[in-house]
Amino acid sequence: MPRGAGVQDGGDGWMVDLSVEIGELTLQNPITPASGSFSWEYDEFIDLNELGGLVAKTICREPRDGNPTPRMAETEAGIIQSIGLPGKGIDYFLENIVPEYAKFDPPLIVSCSSEDPDEFALLASELSVPDVDVVECNISCPTRNTSGGNFALSDEHTGEVVSKLRAATDKPLWAKLSPNAGDIVSIARAAEEAGADALCIANTFLGLKIRTDNFRPAIGNKYGGMVSPALKPIVLRMVYQCAKEVKIPIIGIGGVTKAEDVVEYMLAGASAVGIGYAAFRNPTALTSIIRDLEVWCDNRGIKRVSELIGAIKDEDMEMDTLTAASQGV
Repeated sequence: MPRGAGVQDGGDGWMVDLSVEIGELTLQNPITPASGSFSWEYDEFIDLNELGGLVAKTICREPRDGNPTPRMAETEAGIIQSIGLPGKGIDYFLENIVPEYAKFDPPLIVSCSSEDPDEFALLASELSVPDVDVVECNISCPTRNTSGGNFALSDEHTGEVVSKLRAATDKPLWAKLSPNAGDIVSIARAAEEAGADALCIANTFLGLKIRTDNFRPAIGNKYGGMVSPALKPIVLRMVYQCAKEVKIPIIGIGGVTKAEDVVEYMLAGASAVGIGYAAFRNPTALTSIIRDLEVWCDNRGIKRVSELIGAIKDEDMEMDTLTAASQGV
């Protein structure tokens, strides 16, 4: 039986039930990798059957070479990357990649992207095969504009593309939103109204690094997506704000490096988290965080991790920022 399934431990206590519900889908724990930072090949380092879900790198319908090199640059606080969604297309993915993931027990979440809403919908339809459990629509690639892939900068474009995807698949549909949007709450509402079953908050932050030795951008595509533990408080705020306004589950993505980060996201309203940077630096981080989360809950007498979802104690606090600021501390 999966770890954390809530069965007796043989002594006087109970194992912590780490399972969470994302719509009609049950994850054995709230820990999933973030798209683009994971592969089934991680099985060389960790037991993938311990994870809550498996998330494949974003795929496109046609083969793509990706962005020009250099594609990654390190900063003092994290990494800027602009990979460009390279891949061999939908046919190769279904024939060669999906069978690799199917060898493992956790549900497979397939991230997909397109620059055209109609092609996007066709891609979602083609991904609606038995071994794919969730279609995650990446509508927020940070190096694309609002009408060419980064639909999540506009509530209108978000509604349009998610509606098309919803009509094209009966699989659970998760919409991955952009932290670069001016008002992510309105984007979240638009995705929910268009039929998304869950929201992934959020994709990477658009950033720039300039080399001081030759005065040129460090990334071949000039701009890149920033990933860093330092971004967690910003994304946490977005998750909190969106959770107050939508009824569908949220997966928090950004800066998770330890079990306490998972707890924070869940208290803010997330049902699960996606981990990218930490797993990139240390492949064993994913399973270590699962074990640490179980210990954290057990030490506090929390029998079900789902009890943490939205459990932040803020009822007595002023919600209006300007009012709160005027009151001082």
